Amino acid sequence: MRSYRKLFRFAKPYYGELVLSGVFMGIVTLLDVFRLSAIVPIIDRVFTNRQITFTHGKIPVFLENILNQLNNFSPLKVLYILLIVIPVALIIRAIFEYLQSYIMSDVGQKVIRDVRNQVYDKLQNLSLDYFTQKRSGELISRITNDVKLIENAVSYALTDLVYQSFQVICFALVTFFINWRMALISVVVLPLVAVPMIVVGKILRKLSKRSQEKMADINSLLVETFTGVRIVRAFCAETRELDRFKRQNHDYYKIAMKSIKRMLILGSATELIGVVMALFIIYYSGRQVIEGNLSFGAFALFMAALLSLIKPFKKLSQVSSIMQQALAASSRIYEVLEITSTIQEKPQAEALPGFKNNVVFEDVWFRYADHDILKGISLQVKKGQMLAIVGPSGTGKTTLVDLIPRFYDPRQGAILIDGVDIKQVTLKSLRQQIGIVTQETILFNDTIRNNILYGKPDASPQEVEEAARQAYAHDFIEHFPLGYDTVIGDRGMKLSGGERQRIAIARALLKNPPILLLDEATSQLDTESERLVQEALNRLIHGRTVFVIAHRLSTVKGAHIIVVLDKGKIVEQGNHQELLNKGGLYQRLYEIQELEK
Repeated sequence: MRSYRKLFRFAKPYYGELVLSGVFMGIVTLLDVFRLSAIVPIIDRVFTNRQITFTHGKIPVFLENILNQLNNFSPLKVLYILLIVIPVALIIRAIFEYLQSYIMSDVGQKVIRDVRNQVYDKLQNLSLDYFTQKRSGELISRITNDVKLIENAVSYALTDLVYQSFQVICFALVTFFINWRMALISVVVLPLVAVPMIVVGKILRKLSKRSQEKMADINSLLVETFTGVRIVRAFCAETRELDRFKRQNHDYYKIAMKSIKRMLILGSATELIGVVMALFIIYYSGRQVIEGNLSFGAFALFMAALLSLIKPFKKLSQVSSIMQQALAASSRIYEVLEITSTIQEKPQAEALPGFKNNVVFEDVWFRYADHDILKGISLQVKKGQMLAIVGPSGTGKTTLVDLIPRFYDPRQGAILIDGVDIKQVTLKSLRQQIGIVTQETILFNDTIRNNILYGKPDASPQEVEEAARQAYAHDFIEHFPLGYDTVIGDRGMKLSGGERQRIAIARALLKNPPILLLDEATSQLDTESERLVQEALNRLIHGRTVFVIAHRLSTVKGAHIIVVLDKGKIVEQGNHQELLNKGGLYQRLYEIQELEK
């Protein structure tokens, strides 16, 4: 029951609309009953000119008065009345059916909109370590496939749940009014329908969760192959990737067919139970008609009402299947919504004022899983200095830089900006002080202008152009027919690697932050472009603190401080010449790169 409450918690803001829709569905159901009840006067008064009689029936006084009037009317008059009343009732029913369908569809779309917003908002506020543990395709599946299943439950399944339940209640009351003994026999048999619904429902929830997980696998595979399309082509791996996709797709097909088979069995079982019950009632009530205790019209209405119960029960079995799928999807969505980010902003956190003095690492340790990445890092970088971080791959260079904007938090130690622990300030004020150019250039499928503006959305066209000039990107931008309004494609695929990198640098320059983090910022540039961008970066050092990660040591000769990392520790520290004179790891790396030229 708790799972159902959590599922429908998504629709809580729209309970008023759901109640209104329920009222409209009740009116539609009553009109359905009225339409079905017209069988009695049509058969008894119009076709056979007999009195309408009920045996063992206890009907309300107002219905008894209506029946007496119909019994007193001539068959022709009854026919005229029905020709007027039935079309009017059908028109009213159509209006209310449209209104309830529109309201439920509107609620369903609002719920799917809200849930997607909640999931995306949560993902935007989770720390980076969550994304290192989850596949992109899996997260995409939560926002698309899983949310769609919840919409099915809140909109279509809930509509059927209420509407079909109303029909069951109303048609059951009709049978009791006509002959309570026959109706009671029917009610005794009906609980048998719930047995397969409960058994199959539990199986369907497990299968649904497996199918959603398999769809996440498919989405992950698609993301990998689409983003790595160049590698796939370069290694002639199209056939291998197609085989991988076929296997995943076939696994999803098998799980889906298992669910479909059980849903079909459930529907057929429900219908079979209903038919068996109907045959039994035909025998019992048929004898009542033969003995003259029940008019043929009343018998026809009883059978029509009884048979009308079969469709609602079959629909309710389908509702059960949809609900089980939605419950599985809901649990996966709540896994995201209820997770706690490892990066928490303290309630009493204050805004970090403008950067003035220094950035200090005090005995910083960082662990990923069970492996220490950084071990006892202590260093100080003053305002206006450039700190270069070098060392072999996998020694924690990028991790060290990622700690400054609090993408991660150290396991031990502290990072201070102007003497203030960065855990004591708001994340927004901290990150506003920092500009980043990552090793992997991330651009968006938008115009060049908007990609540069990402660092400062309210910047003027002149500021955008100036940032591009400083990054030596203006000239190649102007060569495009649309210039700064050129759409660069997914991940900037319409640009070369060097062009993408210079756009990313322009984006950071436009933000004009006091602290710059350059993670292999020139790694994608050719020799000439690297020289130009390095000159621009050198001009920007004045008044700023710059953290540079570089494999090519020739790019950091002018750094005020060079830190050499090895196995998570600082093994050497100094300027370029000092480190060469020490004859340690830095000198060996430098000599190797000189020989490779």
